[in-house]
Amino acid sequence: MVNPSKQNNFSKLQFLLSELPWYVDEYINHKLRKLSTASLFNYCHDYKIFFNWMIREQLFIGVAKDIPLDRLEQMTVIEIESFLNFLHYELNNKDLTVNRKLSALKSLFNYLQNIAETPDLKPYINRNVLAKIEFNEVKENIETKAAKMEGKILLGDEYEKFRLFVENDYGELNKDNKKVYNFHQLNKERDTAIISLILGSGLRLSEIIGIELDDIDYKKYCVRVIRKGNKEQFVYFSQVAMADLQEYLSVRSAKYQVEKNNKALFIAAPIGPKGKTRRLTARSVEKLVEKYATAFGKPSLSVHKLRHSFATRYHAEINDVPKLRRQLGHSSIQTTMIYTHIKNDDLKIAVDKMDMPKEQDN
Repeated sequence: MVNPSKQNNFSKLQFLLSELPWYVDEYINHKLRKLSTASLFNYCHDYKIFFNWMIREQLFIGVAKDIPLDRLEQMTVIEIESFLNFLHYELNNKDLTVNRKLSALKSLFNYLQNIAETPDLKPYINRNVLAKIEFNEVKENIETKAAKMEGKILLGDEYEKFRLFVENDYGELNKDNKKVYNFHQLNKERDTAIISLILGSGLRLSEIIGIELDDIDYKKYCVRVIRKGNKEQFVYFSQVAMADLQEYLSVRSAKYQVEKNNKALFIAAPIGPKGKTRRLTARSVEKLVEKYATAFGKPSLSVHKLRHSFATRYHAEINDVPKLRRQLGHSSIQTTMIYTHIKNDDLKIAVDKMDMPKEQDN
């Protein structure tokens, strides 16, 4: 079965590649089997910034698409350092972001020097200036990352409070604004189901928007998703999420006038009198989470922070890092270990439950 979200990402990637030199296209095709189209799209976006900077600085006269290999071979350390300073001081990129963009460039230049071959078996470039450039030092251990995350996620009873806020309180808060109130009334079941599913499973944004109706297993409380690296996995979700999903599905067809061939789980309302329903986009989900989070009083909340919220709660109550790693789809257990360093009331609540007396049968 073709994943529409994956197909859409591939189309966006191809469009971006049309603006970049031919050897970038070749490099991306080399990586296509190993990395997701979303990751490769981010690589290409970074390359576009780099090549456009070269044009701006008159390091090449023409358009980015025409920058030849020999110009890359002639790049100097000073030029690359100037580009990194441009990222830091003009684009206000943080050290971690600069490192990510530098890593993308290093990967491209390494391919051109050590992997790609001309018809006579020569490397595309003989000199690789990026091999001389070091990453920014970022002294941030797991505890520091966890501490930063702690103030930006849902903890304790905030999980249910936020879910109920999306379901009902946001509408009550805006009942004097007819346009906002009516829009909430139209979408509250859908939006609650989205929030509930993320908080009840830890799914990524790309995984949420890619779900089809047939991907849900109603008996086993799990959903089929395509994870990073194009791996298929069935991910479990909570009973609360299931209840909210079923509430949404009971109104999905009537509220959104969905055509029978549209199998996307989460649908955007049609725009205009002749508008058609369509799959909800990643940006639309990000915006709706931002809207509710700001009104709730936690503007730092995002789709990714909701995923972090799930992971923190899961670790507090289950305390099984390998299982959490699989649930989140992490390739490295080190990424999952961050959640073992978050200190929050959930840990105390989980322990307190051990001492609660059991109710006696009458």
